[in-house]
Amino acid sequence: MALQGPHFHQCMIIQKAREKRRAWYGEKEDFLAMETLKEDEVYNWTDVRLPSPIAAVTEERQAGERRNGRDIIVAVDHGPKSKHAFDWALIHLCRANDTLHLVHAVSSLGNKIVYDQGQGLMEKLAAEAVQVAMVRTAARIVEGEAGSVICKEAERIKPAAVVIGTRGRGLIRSVIQGSVSEYCFRHCKVAPIIIVPGKGAGDES
Repeated sequence: MALQGPHFHQCMIIQKAREKRRAWYGEKEDFLAMETLKEDEVYNWTDVRLPSPIAAVTEERQAGERRNGRDIIVAVDHGPKSKHAFDWALIHLCRANDTLHLVHAVSSLGNKIVYDQGQGLMEKLAAEAVQVAMVRTAARIVEGEAGSVICKEAERIKPAAVVIGTRGRGLIRSVIQGSVSEYCFRHCKVAPIIIVPGKGAGDES
């Protein structure tokens, strides 16, 4: 089936932007990209233990049902663009029996303040996922650069899709200058990347 509609248009915009970036930077582009997480690097992470009411609801929702749902990754942080992408995934992508994997990258798992804030964020979003879409949730906080973390988790989970928000710089500018979403678009080989623009965001040339 031929691709069409706004998603096809967005893919064409991204492709043109990548060609424009290559024309500007040439071979220097490889040095501008974030470092890919190497296999021999230490990969530090911790799964967030969600409150028992959330776990109980998700288990009850799936009781007696066929476990043929999809795995969907949503990259989350404390910003409004990330929250908008999370909301979009709940409304437009998630369906009954799916599992929503919340992935949050931090600079250091040893920083208790950063970790506690991340855990609070995960618990809040997991509760909202149950209330809005009645989907099962899993949450993981990972130490490292966001782009590498997201791609590594995608390799582990093999999801149906990876949902990422933008930082509001516009699709074209983000692709040319480099961003987490552009990094994942280029390096994630195991799942489609869904880049959700911010509210009212438009393409910039």
